[in-house]
Amino acid sequence: MIESMNLVILIASILVVVAVFTSLVSFRVGAPLLLVFLFVGLGAGEDGIGGIMFDNAPLAYFIGSIALALILFDSGFETQLRTLKIAAAPSLVLATIGVMITTFVIGGVTWLVLDVPWLVALLFGAIVSSTDAAAVFFLLRVGGINLRDRTRSTLEVESGSNDPMAVFLTISLVELIILGGGDNIAVELLQRFILQIGLGTVFGVAGGYALVQMINRVKLEPGLVPIITMACALALFGATSILGGSGFLAVYVAGLFAGNSKMHMSVGVRRFQHVTTWLAQIAMFVTLGLLATPSEFGAVIVPGVILALVLVFVARPVAVWLCLMFFNFSRNDTAFISWVGLRGAVSILLAIVPMVEGIPEGQLLFNTAFIVVITSLLLQGWTIRRVAKWLGIIVPPRHGPVDRIDLELPGNANQEIVVYRVHEASAVATGQRIPRWARPSLILRDGASLRPHSAGHIQAGDQVYIITPPRHVELLDQLFAGPAEGANDIDLFGDFSFPPDTHIADIGRLYGFAVDEDDAELTVADILKRDLSGDVELGDRVPYGTVELIVRRTDDEHGVIEVGLAVEQQKAKPKRRIPIFQSRAELLEIWKDWQKRKRAEKNAALTAGTPATALPTDDHDSGSDDELTGDPSENPVTDPDQDANPDPDHLSSPSDPSAPDDNSADAAKTPAPTAAKDDADTSSTTKAPGKKA
Repeated sequence: MIESMNLVILIASILVVVAVFTSLVSFRVGAPLLLVFLFVGLGAGEDGIGGIMFDNAPLAYFIGSIALALILFDSGFETQLRTLKIAAAPSLVLATIGVMITTFVIGGVTWLVLDVPWLVALLFGAIVSSTDAAAVFFLLRVGGINLRDRTRSTLEVESGSNDPMAVFLTISLVELIILGGGDNIAVELLQRFILQIGLGTVFGVAGGYALVQMINRVKLEPGLVPIITMACALALFGATSILGGSGFLAVYVAGLFAGNSKMHMSVGVRRFQHVTTWLAQIAMFVTLGLLATPSEFGAVIVPGVILALVLVFVARPVAVWLCLMFFNFSRNDTAFISWVGLRGAVSILLAIVPMVEGIPEGQLLFNTAFIVVITSLLLQGWTIRRVAKWLGIIVPPRHGPVDRIDLELPGNANQEIVVYRVHEASAVATGQRIPRWARPSLILRDGASLRPHSAGHIQAGDQVYIITPPRHVELLDQLFAGPAEGANDIDLFGDFSFPPDTHIADIGRLYGFAVDEDDAELTVADILKRDLSGDVELGDRVPYGTVELIVRRTDDEHGVIEVGLAVEQQKAKPKRRIPIFQSRAELLEIWKDWQKRKRAEKNAALTAGTPATALPTDDHDSGSDDELTGDPSENPVTDPDQDANPDPDHLSSPSDPSAPDDNSADAAKTPAPTAAKDDADTSSTTKAPGKKA
């Protein structure tokens, strides 16, 4: 028995070591690291070179649940409140309505492809309906892709909050399959959903508050604070789940509350959680890989790939578009959000539930879900950076690389120590003064410790210890960072720069382009905010007339500080415009244009159908008045106000001073319905310069 335990410890340690070292290969070739961990488990399993027999589905579900709870707690802990504010509404809609839309779309296709009962097909849709928090957070935070704050925040909050909905749907459908339907199924499901979400939210807030108060009031050894934090998070997960709430939602909300509160030893807690999160990801993916049997994949690989492609190219885009069309996301941002719908360990973990509960199709659903996850990680995870670059949504970084270490001050002080290594091209190295609210306490130079007042000017390579409030650390980063990539790139930030309060009319006079009357009193900052729907980011471009306005610098609240001007628009590589994912405003504009065209066509048809306005014959144009003096019965007049037999002499009679001459009379009787239609079409499609198409 003891030897068997030692063997398990040895094998588990070797798997962790192998997973860690394979990460080096992952970073070199650009493969999703979590996919590498999954392949390590597959390689060590019964069909791999390891030959390890592992078929304990309940144990795998237990390990995966603990790991996912730790990952979600850390995800909430690292999510700033500012991130939640700008993305709460769209991400929560995606996490609820989006998950349900995906469930029904994939459920319908599963019913056709796998030929299973309708409830089982819906169960598979619920299993793969949520994005994977571990995969999304890893690719966005570790992958180094610099996105717009709103887009990044939406993806992060969605991935952290949509798991409870998927878990609820999966467990509810499993119970329906086992117990059969009842008369009040919809009411029971709604009550259970409200209970899970309500208890999860309430217990999460209460648990986060209790955790912060306990750590701040009880004097513990610094090394014990991260451990008790992790233990409290897992205890909250278990207690909430036992009482009928969503444990995953509770730990995410608790982490969100604790991470945005003043908590003692928060720096140490963050470091510890980074370690435990990595270990949890390795343990979860390797365990799920061990549970799978690749030799059984052959029977489901074709339907699995079909379902994965439908999920990637149909279900996820439709769900994202329907959920985000009311939030003024650009088409490219919506397209990217739909592409970053990675499926990962959560889907495999939920696929274990039907196996544990003894549903006959459980193994089929597990193997198919595994194929879907592998396809998603290969297709989406491997191309996420390329797609972001192709869509043109990568924004320049606010500042260059920063070499910084955070240190914790003892007690409950509202200050912390940050240590910077001075970059040779940073602002402080070139003479910029450190603000008064930041107090340098020590400078290390060439191995010697110097007091700030005796060290002289700060030099490149110095290590500067600064005491500062935590909220000002990001401002200090800008002083000690190196230059941002492309900071002086003319193609990226324009030929010239000017203040944001400059009027667009002044720029129009200077560069010789017309300004719309409604824009004459607007500043360039107003134009940028209007055309970007208030979501302004560094590097955003808005064409106006013959120039392009470029956001060159912003503050922490996304206010415009400096605007660049590109005189030749062709310098900037045009952003691809996706022909789908129209927003509500764009759909409304399309509807209005269609109505205008239909009205113009109707008016043109009515005008063309009136004989009094028909074009005159060639004989009349040549000067013959036979048409005018012929039998009135041959030339019926439908307009009672129109003279049925106009006389040229009468038209030019002095007694009628308002009568036009012959030429103008002919012109008056000669309509141009085609031109009228063209004008209507043109008026419906022409926009003032500078306004979004």
